[in-house]
Amino acid sequence: MGFSSLCLTFVSMYILSIFVLFHLVVANSLQSYTTACHDDEISALLQFKQSFVISTSASGYNGAYPKTASWNSAWNQTSNCCSWDGVECDENTGHVIGLNLSSSYLYGSINPNNSLFRLVHLQSLNLADNDFNYSQVPTSIRNFPKLRYLNLSYSVFSGLVPFEISQLSKLSSLDLSKNYDLTGYFPKFNASSSPLMSLKLSSTSFLINLSSLIEEFDSLKELDVRECNISESSLPFLFGRLRHLIYLDISSNNFNGPIPYFLGNFIQLRYLSLSGNNFNGQIPSFFENLIQLTYLDISSNNFHGQIPSFFENLIQLTNLDISSNNFHGSIPQSLFNLMNLRFLDLSKNNLSGTIEFYMFHKLQNLTSLFLSGNKLEVLTESRFMNNTIALPKFEYLGLGWCNIRDFPNFLRSQQTLWSLDLSGNQLQDQVPNWMLNTSTQTLQRLNISHNFLSGFEQSPVVLPWANLTMLDLSYNMLRELSPLSSTSIQYYAISNNNLTGKVSPLICNMTSLFYLDFSNNKLSGILPQCLGNFSADLQYFNLGNNSFRGTLPQTYTNTSNLRMIDFSRNHFHGQLPRSLAYCANLEIVLLSHNNFTDTFPNWLGALPELNILTMDHNGFYGVIVKPNKKNLHFPVLRILDLSYNNFAGEFPFEYIFSGNGTTSFNQDLGYYYTEPFGYCSFTITSKGVERFYPKIQQDLVLIDISINNFEGQIPDFIGKLKGLWSLNISGNTLTGEIPSSLGNLTRLESLDLSKNKLSGEIPQILAQLDFLTKFNVSYNNLTGPVPRGIHFTTFDYTSYEGNPGLCGDPLSKKCENPEGTQLPTSTAEENDGGNGIELDWKFVWAGLGSGLLVGVVLADFVITKWNLLFIEIVTVLIRLSKRMRRPRY
Repeated sequence: MGFSSLCLTFVSMYILSIFVLFHLVVANSLQSYTTACHDDEISALLQFKQSFVISTSASGYNGAYPKTASWNSAWNQTSNCCSWDGVECDENTGHVIGLNLSSSYLYGSINPNNSLFRLVHLQSLNLADNDFNYSQVPTSIRNFPKLRYLNLSYSVFSGLVPFEISQLSKLSSLDLSKNYDLTGYFPKFNASSSPLMSLKLSSTSFLINLSSLIEEFDSLKELDVRECNISESSLPFLFGRLRHLIYLDISSNNFNGPIPYFLGNFIQLRYLSLSGNNFNGQIPSFFENLIQLTYLDISSNNFHGQIPSFFENLIQLTNLDISSNNFHGSIPQSLFNLMNLRFLDLSKNNLSGTIEFYMFHKLQNLTSLFLSGNKLEVLTESRFMNNTIALPKFEYLGLGWCNIRDFPNFLRSQQTLWSLDLSGNQLQDQVPNWMLNTSTQTLQRLNISHNFLSGFEQSPVVLPWANLTMLDLSYNMLRELSPLSSTSIQYYAISNNNLTGKVSPLICNMTSLFYLDFSNNKLSGILPQCLGNFSADLQYFNLGNNSFRGTLPQTYTNTSNLRMIDFSRNHFHGQLPRSLAYCANLEIVLLSHNNFTDTFPNWLGALPELNILTMDHNGFYGVIVKPNKKNLHFPVLRILDLSYNNFAGEFPFEYIFSGNGTTSFNQDLGYYYTEPFGYCSFTITSKGVERFYPKIQQDLVLIDISINNFEGQIPDFIGKLKGLWSLNISGNTLTGEIPSSLGNLTRLESLDLSKNKLSGEIPQILAQLDFLTKFNVSYNNLTGPVPRGIHFTTFDYTSYEGNPGLCGDPLSKKCENPEGTQLPTSTAEENDGGNGIELDWKFVWAGLGSGLLVGVVLADFVITKWNLLFIEIVTVLIRLSKRMRRPRY
């Protein structure tokens, strides 16, 4: 090796050593300047981690994961808690100043002594989307005097929010939304010092007065009071102070009237939601001033008029939702100038006219379009729809009830659809083969119900849509039930078709189902036994009105989530499967019109949510015996139909209906509604007629035990069932008198006691039942006069026939001593009784608003035998006279 080569090698090694030394120095220098976590804060974090368990059900966000899993308890000098997931430290002091544990699967209670509150330097705390098990927000929140950002949303807090939260003087953002049991008043802040800029209280139960809230926080930029307990019914005038707002959500409250003019001053608004209220009138023109809006939702109100053309001025709009209002007329061409639109919902209005679908090619950013539920005629094929017209790549497309006659050809090129609705159109013949190639990797929801389809051109064994979760083929003309064995489907409706044949056991491969509806077809055969427990997620199971035979599937387990089963109107026989008692979530059980032969299922009395049980038109038999176990008492049963069976003995009213809500009633209860199924609909017998109810209110209480062999007396206990709407105990062998306690059933509309062996008189108090529209006591052994009352004049003789001892209108037999006939109780109390009614009036007067005096002069009459209508008129006059004679103070 030459000298020059040796020198070059030496120089190279020297440079390399200098380079390595430089990196070591830099590394040591950086390490010396990195401030480590404080020991006491590391300890606090690790104790906080240990105070909760990790539960995947504690968070609802798809991207949730346990962030605390990365927190290592075996820390040393080379580790630093500032690098832990969700932890932020101050670069200079090393103190923990930020903690983001949102969507971390945390489950457990949080109390004031939790180690979290030792992190006194926190400036930002996010615990959203966890489950703190209905804990109260701890008063120790005051330990964070530097806190600027606090997010406790979606975290199952409850009770009162402590006053201490208002002492966080640096707080600029507070989010308590989606904590439904949070109650009481929202704490009052110091208006002069609070820097709060963002306040989100949606879906809480706070008692909120907006006027007071605005007085405290008139510098707010974000306000979300969606679905809150707000005292005002209209937006207060003080709202006009919030001129800095960029985000406003007041949806799902009870605001009414027109949109107040001061909203036009919020020219910085970017997000505005007024949906789910009772606002009315037309859209005011000042909306065109809100040119910064990117999101506008005025859906589910009572707005009317035409869609305003000035919407085209809102050129920043990406989301526009005006659905579920009363807009009419055509879709204005100006909407097609909103080039930034991604979401457009015009559904459920009264829009009319013809719209050519190619027009939407102008909105190339549009991914969600909903036109369903109008009077539009959407032309999906036209001379403009050719290969040169590129339509947007839709993800959500709602074209239901749009008078479409053929499957839109443009769907061939749509490969990003997530949801497609073509229901309620005029689609005929078969589903074309090319539809099976549309959006095969993305489509999750397909609704082609309410059409005239007879099947598929090529019936698939396995659906091509790998991620399909909802398939609705109901209300068509389908003749063949394909064995769709897709494991991803959760919602499968194929009701109201012309299906024949048997149900294949392959259906049990659909293990993700929670909704299955085969009702109103012509299916037959024996059900596969695997249907009893093939899907632990199954909630709604409807096989009603087919021709199935054999026994029901016998195996159900305590993992079942069934909420409604309908096996009615088939040919099932044998006993009911006892394992149904394991289905603790059952609310509705429909077994009507079959051939079951079994005793009364006392064991269903243990189901805590059972509201409706219909077993009519079967072969059930025997005495209904009160069981020894205390938990078998049907705690919430409201509708029971046992008619047309062979039950015997005394019917145990008090055992089945005591203390379950029928003794009181709440008219604010809604309809039986199950997400996402909609309203529960079924056929029940009311007022003696079988009727289909598309929805049934939850306060409906109905008892029908007619056409059996029940005996004994009608118990006074029935008078305690004040929520009772219909009672039918006809066609039995009941004896004794009609209890006067029935007069307490003030909501009763239908009472049928016919075809028994009842005796005695009809209680006069029944004439006071204001809502009674059907009354039948025919074919008993009743005696005495028919009650007199306005409602009873509407019942003809058929309500009383077959009782030779009854007399009075409307029967041809008149009572022998009409002078002794009792008037309604309230009338009798206002008179002295005796042989008729003696009136010694000089006048009966009433003062009208104009001061006019109207007198009716009546001489000294003795009424001995007048018709019922005249007596009722006199009764009203007596009450009016006494009321007018009362002294005024």
